Amino acid sequence: MSLKIAIAASAAPVAQAAYTALVKRYGDVPQESADVIVALGGDGFMLQTLHATQDLPAPVYGMNRGTIGFLMNEYAESDLVERLQAAEQAEVNPLAMTATCGDGTVHHALAINEVSLLRAGPQAAKLRITVDGRLRLDSLSCDGALVATPAGSTAYNYSAHGPILPIGADVLALTAVAAFRPRRWRGALLPKTAEVRFDVLEPEKRPVMADADSRSVRDVRTVVIRSEPRIVHHILFDPGHGLEERLISEQFN
Repeated sequence: MSLKIAIAASAAPVAQAAYTALVKRYGDVPQESADVIVALGGDGFMLQTLHATQDLPAPVYGMNRGTIGFLMNEYAESDLVERLQAAEQAEVNPLAMTATCGDGTVHHALAINEVSLLRAGPQAAKLRITVDGRLRLDSLSCDGALVATPAGSTAYNYSAHGPILPIGADVLALTAVAAFRPRRWRGALLPKTAEVRFDVLEPEKRPVMADADSRSVRDVRTVVIRSEPRIVHHILFDPGHGLEERLISEQFN
C-alpha cells in the first residue's frame, strides 16, 4: 500500500522550490486524506501547520527550509517515503490561553510552544500570578513572563533563561522575562495540570500584550493558561534525531 503524502510549504522561495520538486516526485494529496503531512519551511511554518491540521489524524513531518528548524528534519529530495516510514513520533499537547482585554472582549488561542505576556509600553509590566486559585506572587515587575511546554522550552523560554524540559515531562515552565522585582526570581516548574492566571496591575500606566505562538492580543487585563489534553499534535522525526534527543543535545551546545 503506497503512502499518501500531503505537502505544504511556506511562502519563502526556497520552500516553494522544494514544494515543486517534491510534488513532482511524490505527488500531493489533500491533507484530509493523507497518511502524513510534510511541512516545508521553518519552525514558524511548522507551528502554523500543526495548528491548521490539529483535527486531522495524519502526523506532520517537517523539513527545514527556514533558519533554525528545531522542529524540523533535514531537507532532502531522495528517500522521502523511506524516511517517513522509519520516522519516530512525538506527541505534544498545546496550551490553551484565555485573555480578557480592557474593553471586556475575551480571546481564546492555542500555543504549542508558549504563551507569553509582554510589556506594551515604556514602563515595566506589573503582574500578579495565581496558580490553581492560590496567589503565588503578589507583584512581579518585569518585561514579561511566559508559560512554556516541554516542546517550546528551547524557544523563547530558553532565551529568557528558563529551563529546558524533557519532552515526556508532565511539567510546564513559568519563566520571568527580565524580572526587576523580585530581582532574582527566575520562575517555577509547575505540574502540567496547573492553571496559571496573570492579572495585569496598573494596566493604563503599564499596558501588556499576550502572545500565543505569535498570535497577539493587546491591552490584556487577565490571562489564564492551562494545558489542553484533548488536543494532541503528532510530530515525526528521523530516527536518532527526535525531539527528546534535540532537547538533551541543546543543553550541551
